[in-house]
Amino acid sequence: MRILVVEDDKALGRGVVAFLKSEGFTVDWVQTGESALDESSEPYAVIVLDVGLPDVSGFEVLAQLRRAGNRTPLLLLTARDALKDRITGLDLGADDYMLKPFEPEELAARLRALGRRRGGDPSPSVTVGNLVVERNSARARVLDRDLALRRREHTLLLILASNVGKVVPRTRLTGEIFGHDDEIGPNALDLYVGRVRRKLEPDGPRILTLRGQGYVLETA
Repeated sequence: MRILVVEDDKALGRGVVAFLKSEGFTVDWVQTGESALDESSEPYAVIVLDVGLPDVSGFEVLAQLRRAGNRTPLLLLTARDALKDRITGLDLGADDYMLKPFEPEELAARLRALGRRRGGDPSPSVTVGNLVVERNSARARVLDRDLALRRREHTLLLILASNVGKVVPRTRLTGEIFGHDDEIGPNALDLYVGRVRRKLEPDGPRILTLRGQGYVLETA
């Protein structure tokens, strides 16, 4: 999943980003409310939003996002433990919140849960014929064979498997697999698709290319 982290504390932000990347997330990090509003049009699975930002409060960022029709699941981070603040955030449209300090493992688990809820499927894995792709780890297998996927390969395959039989546009795949800081060559997506295709052979479903449109994972 591609996550936007909005946190002005540099030490905390670096720690959260590093941990989430180690858990398989694609992460972009900004440090102001204005930057969060600018980035919110990107295809994020979940937004992690600090309440105490230096320019615009997290509450105001949340309110503006919801008024603009942005329904991306959002988790608030706050050092405030007052019940009133938690109620305010939830009433403005937050989907979850965590109080600082927090355990990064719990944050990752909550993000995975919000991502599953957004997709409308709470199951921990996706099955397409002989293929099983786990949502909460970078694991996938065909029959009893582990595919040994790297993080981006797993993200690519999970997106295709979650939309089996449907064309997934190149722009969506590129947006969810790569972060802003990633150097992306013109053929980067095609290289990852090729790697995943080879790992699926010979017993897994095929990834088909629809020129000018995107990719589709064949149904079983």
